[in-house]
Amino acid sequence: MEKESCTANPLLADSPFPLFDEVKAEHVVPGITQLLDELNAELDELEKKVEPTWHGLVEPVERLTDRLSLAWGTVSHLKAVKDSEALRKAVEETQPLQVKFGLRLSQSRPLYEGFRALREGAEWDRLSEARKRIVESELRDFVLGGVALEGEKKDRFNEIKQELSQISTKFSNNLLDATKAFKKLITEKQDVDGLPESALALAAQQAKTDGHEDAAAEEGPWLFTLDFPSFQPVLSHAKNRPLREELYRAFITRASSGETDNTPLIEKTLVLRQEQAELLGYPNYAEVSLASKMATLEKAEGLLEQLRGASHDAAVKDMEELKKFASENGFEGELRHWDVGFWAERLREAKYSISDEQLRPYFALPNVLNGLFQLVEELFGVTIERSDNSHTWHPDVQFYSLKKEGKQKAYFYLDPYSRPAEKRGGAWMDEVVGQSRLLAPAGESVRLPVGHMVCNQTPPVGDKPSLMTFREVETLFHEAGHCLQHMLTEQDEGLVSGIRGIEWDAVELPSQFMENWCYNRDTLNSFARHYETGEPLPEDLYQKLVAARTYRSGSMMLRQLHFSELDLVLHSQYKPRQGSTVFDSEVVKRVEERTTILKPLPEDRFLCGFSHIFAGGYAAGYFSYKWAEVLSADAFSAFEEVGLDNKSAVKETGRRFRDTVLALGGGRAPALVFKDFRGRDPSTEALLRHNDLLPAAA
Repeated sequence: MEKESCTANPLLADSPFPLFDEVKAEHVVPGITQLLDELNAELDELEKKVEPTWHGLVEPVERLTDRLSLAWGTVSHLKAVKDSEALRKAVEETQPLQVKFGLRLSQSRPLYEGFRALREGAEWDRLSEARKRIVESELRDFVLGGVALEGEKKDRFNEIKQELSQISTKFSNNLLDATKAFKKLITEKQDVDGLPESALALAAQQAKTDGHEDAAAEEGPWLFTLDFPSFQPVLSHAKNRPLREELYRAFITRASSGETDNTPLIEKTLVLRQEQAELLGYPNYAEVSLASKMATLEKAEGLLEQLRGASHDAAVKDMEELKKFASENGFEGELRHWDVGFWAERLREAKYSISDEQLRPYFALPNVLNGLFQLVEELFGVTIERSDNSHTWHPDVQFYSLKKEGKQKAYFYLDPYSRPAEKRGGAWMDEVVGQSRLLAPAGESVRLPVGHMVCNQTPPVGDKPSLMTFREVETLFHEAGHCLQHMLTEQDEGLVSGIRGIEWDAVELPSQFMENWCYNRDTLNSFARHYETGEPLPEDLYQKLVAARTYRSGSMMLRQLHFSELDLVLHSQYKPRQGSTVFDSEVVKRVEERTTILKPLPEDRFLCGFSHIFAGGYAAGYFSYKWAEVLSADAFSAFEEVGLDNKSAVKETGRRFRDTVLALGGGRAPALVFKDFRGRDPSTEALLRHNDLLPAAA
């Protein structure tokens, strides 16, 4: 009977790809429970007879962790893209069991001693660089996982890990629910004056979905939400200032009151992370987080300060210019937060005669994908084609096959569109399975990598394809960079193949690198064509797009530094006080003073929606975006140096990038991988040059 229940449960099916379409909420509890029972039994056996060799220890650990990663990854992914009350309850029930097993594994003294013996034994010198990195990473993670703790300290550490896991899920649920709860229906045409046709069409489509069957782009009614494709055009284009203010205030106070209030969860998270750090012997959680990254806390703070010095005065000038422009164009009074986006868009149009709406018709998703795949083919010598997979989680999902030199190399899913009722916001890439020699199917040398890319861009409206903003194009290229590192790995050790085992602050390198190509004329020529006429993007529009690239770059840089500094300060200096919250904190106020030009409103609760650090993996790691941006800008400058119009040199440089940055995974230290590609250590010069901030830095 047990055998039958296993095969009957699609979550545990022995299938080449997960059966996403068949896995339902009712499969989660029996499937995960059964799997964990089996894995606990296997771990019992492994601990009884630990053999401190690669074959006797590391390979069984990879098998164990991979099985859980595949099943739990499927559940987590479905919760992110197809959320439901039943799925939430199933995750709530099984998550403690999954965390408990993870803790058992990371605190196993027999396994830890086995890894230590392997590190000190005769086999060590014969291990490859990648295998040595695996062993040393495992030893570090055992220590960070609490293996050295005993008695009450160990019990408390495990309680904290369980509680943090539950809080993270609750934070994410609250944010999704609070975003979903806000709806603004508008019936009068004058109240949506200034909004572009694309925004009105989307708002009418949302109204129709919400039960207003006669809704139309021209006549309305129009429904606006806090989902980014709906919210952002209002802030940028609506002449209706009270509407901008209403949506802005709703956005910055999301998940900060009532049943979905994340404020107590933030307080609890920071307190628990600090306690966790102290149990491990660290002064604060930032030091715990940075123990497994390239940067030290001092180096991370140093980089942020260098970039702040380069961008602060430029951001001040941006704001002065914006106030002057608004005033000259009839605006009276004080420029408020809900005015900045509107007037910044008007100034951009005046300066460069360019707007998102002019560009949208040239960025139809099918064309952009073709251009992206063509670029990948030219740079890295691979081909990407649509493939068949009926087991996807939504009809919009597309499935692709990637081949290298004619041989199958990888597969990936693409889920492009916003679905605010069930899908969390943002964009991300994750693995489905990683490349592995150990887990190769019969007759194959490796198991091939499979990944997924998830975006939240504007969906098709009526019979029009998804017409993307330029930022959405950049986002797609960004996620493709992550996916390429996962898929083009030549590393066959599963624990460090693809994106696995790469220090967090280096993992954004390929993604940010790919964004640079969006400004390259040849790349744009390959996909920027009017969706109706097929006309290519006119040269004058291209020149304006490039000129506008550094528009308000000081402000944009300072905004990211604000998030990064806030994250580090909260995890290294924040001390909770009775009767107050993080929003009253002096350390938070100091960061605001240094990194904002227009100070946040007193009621701003942005942190209640900062899921990167409270429901994602970026705690004391948000600085990684800037750290990796230094690497990615410098990497792209290698292509600039050989000449972007020199096809053979670009191809040769692309192959070198593929064979180093994309190929080596976590099997080699990222600083060495960068040096393999660039021939030297990284410099901030290219990043500041790309942002037109070099004079300010001098």
